[in-house]
Amino acid sequence: MNIMASDRDDTDPLLGGFTSPRSPRSPRRQQPQEQQSQSEKLDADGFTAYPASRAPVATGVPYMRNRWTTGIDGPIIAALTILCAFTRLYQIGKRATVTWDESHFGKFGAYYINRTFYHDVHPPLAKMLIGLSEYLAGHNGTFRFKGAYPEYVNYTFMRCFTAMFGIGLAPLAYLTCLQLNMQRRACALAALFVIFDNGLCVMSRFVLLDEPLLFFTAASLCSVAGFQNIRHRAFSCEWWRWLLLTGCSLGLVSSSKWVGFLAVALVGLYTIEEFFNMYIDFVPARTAARHFGARAVALIAVPLAIYMLCFKIHFSILNRSGPGDSKMPPTFQVRLKGSPLGRQPFAVAYGSQLTIRSMYPGSGLLHSHTHMYPDGSQQQQVTCYSHKDANNDWVIVKPAGQDFNYTSAPIVTVRDGDTVSLMHKNTKRMLHSHRAHKAPVTTDDYEVTGYGSSDWKDSNNNWRVEIASETSSAADGELHTITTLFRLRHAGTGCLLSAAAVNLPSWGFRQTEVTCRRTANSPSASTASLWIVERHTNPRIAPMDLRPLVRGSFIGDFLRLNMEMARSNNALVPDRDKHNHLESSPWSWPFLVYPMRMLGSWRKGDIKYYEVGNPLLWWVSALTCVLFPLQLAYYYVCRRRRISNVWAPGEELHFWNGAKLLWGGWALHYLPFFLMGRVTYLHHYLPALYFALLFLVFQIDHACRRLLGTGMQRAVVLVWAVAAVAVFCWFAPLTFGYVEDIKTLTHRQWLPTWNIYSDKYVM
Repeated sequence: MNIMASDRDDTDPLLGGFTSPRSPRSPRRQQPQEQQSQSEKLDADGFTAYPASRAPVATGVPYMRNRWTTGIDGPIIAALTILCAFTRLYQIGKRATVTWDESHFGKFGAYYINRTFYHDVHPPLAKMLIGLSEYLAGHNGTFRFKGAYPEYVNYTFMRCFTAMFGIGLAPLAYLTCLQLNMQRRACALAALFVIFDNGLCVMSRFVLLDEPLLFFTAASLCSVAGFQNIRHRAFSCEWWRWLLLTGCSLGLVSSSKWVGFLAVALVGLYTIEEFFNMYIDFVPARTAARHFGARAVALIAVPLAIYMLCFKIHFSILNRSGPGDSKMPPTFQVRLKGSPLGRQPFAVAYGSQLTIRSMYPGSGLLHSHTHMYPDGSQQQQVTCYSHKDANNDWVIVKPAGQDFNYTSAPIVTVRDGDTVSLMHKNTKRMLHSHRAHKAPVTTDDYEVTGYGSSDWKDSNNNWRVEIASETSSAADGELHTITTLFRLRHAGTGCLLSAAAVNLPSWGFRQTEVTCRRTANSPSASTASLWIVERHTNPRIAPMDLRPLVRGSFIGDFLRLNMEMARSNNALVPDRDKHNHLESSPWSWPFLVYPMRMLGSWRKGDIKYYEVGNPLLWWVSALTCVLFPLQLAYYYVCRRRRISNVWAPGEELHFWNGAKLLWGGWALHYLPFFLMGRVTYLHHYLPALYFALLFLVFQIDHACRRLLGTGMQRAVVLVWAVAAVAVFCWFAPLTFGYVEDIKTLTHRQWLPTWNIYSDKYVM
């Protein structure tokens, strides 16, 4: 089956980036009939999908699209795959202890085996794949991924499973370059660069998320390159195949890690450029609408469906209560098997002990402790706390002055409109607010404190219950556990008890600020004032099974979990007062300023792994990417000055088609990290590195075609391949695991910042 088009690129439009392909002063030049291929003929709507534009004035042989040749490309890909498999699998089980982030992701995989719900900052697909590898390896879910692997855990198989994604990078690199119409020797060189990069190799040898992410990123690039290569055959079966493959790849990469959305951004920008070219080429609105509809389905609906499907599977597998329960609302927790919320009293009565959760994502449970506010009223702090704690317990009572025996009097349930007081169980202080003092952070709101006692007749301790909604069928006006959303309006000021995930300073232990909000006009303010009873204890009321009363919503759970993932991800901020040898800043990545030890112990006898890339490939590819804007500016100046012998026919289009995807992919996968406040590591550069390596080969191929003959081109490719292999082998002991004293491995520290031999921060 031919997976490449064989038509000539000189019939395509000159895509944007240099000048508009058509202007009123230079009408389209009619090409000779014998140079027009079948793809240039009018389609059923009376026009070509991408009408031909004025070609640059030059002489020479036009660029041709590559054709897949099974007899040539098949053996090359097979050889490259075998070679990549050797580098990824050689001595992969050498270290029989949990290494680096295997302690995290291996544990997450075990949660799928145990089916216990957990929380993490990443989407679930890559972790579900790790869980699958553990299941196939016979893991029973009891190992906690600390220390040495027990005999019943086949860690070698688990690592090999993950390494398969790293092995797949080599054939994808070859196919991508073939789709970008590079010479086959350049395609093979790109695959060799991927194979013999020490950084990509060492990261594929452990149970980590990075290899599935890299594989799906590479698949996305290969798919969009294939679609670009076939774009002149709009709405053909092959065109649809590549478009849908692109959408599926985007769904898979974004479901592995959120950094995969950078690949979505790349394809999105490519699509915008496509529609811009349709606009300036006067494509009829009807056909433009067809193109838009096709891309909306393939590049929006399909990836979104895959992303949501991964979460659906995630929820279906993790159906038991686990360590991640507290990140989800009670309506989700109660449906988990073994959840303590599943069986408890339903109707809330006076004298009941409650834990009350804010419905604003990231806020937590209403909380108090013995510490006081340093300013304002200097009364007892009231906060929201995300973890389960005895200081989250409150007792709902009648306002002071209303005599009521909570142990012998008939049970009285709390109803909509009742005025109540809340007493903190441990400190006996009452939930209190007043006009005299503003909230410490959100100064537009009133301060909320713990003050007084249950027998103090203070109207500022009184709150009116306002039921906002009832999700169960028991809509009887009573306050219910789990199923009732309600507000607490302060009786004295009319403000609403609110928590909007605003953190207090260090004196408040970074817990969430609780305020009394005077207005709740915006949707977020309205949500911040909504509360729900999560836990309910009353010895006078028999517990009941609440699960039949709670209605589940996949969309609601999906959105809530993604919001909690975002909050957790944003909370991963570096501590500027402490040095962490694992962390590094984005500016240092392309030039390998700070490689990383992958384990803490670096003594003789320890199997030592060092995350250092192939310096030759990293440094040269980084320079190539950094200097590319200058190259682009040079070509632009040549174009403006009408230097006619710069490009051969089709060469300019070929150059732009490849450069915009490869350099654009590098920029989109690298530059956004400068805007992120979260902690960053060297391995975050690996997706950008993949684009950089292919872009380096693209530039080598571009220069060879322009400047050298066939013999010299082969020599240049051979020199690059030998150099890459030589540097890889030089650092291979640190890639495959070095046991001896590290000082016997001489001449490996190529920069003074490398900590191969010593680390001044290690005690």
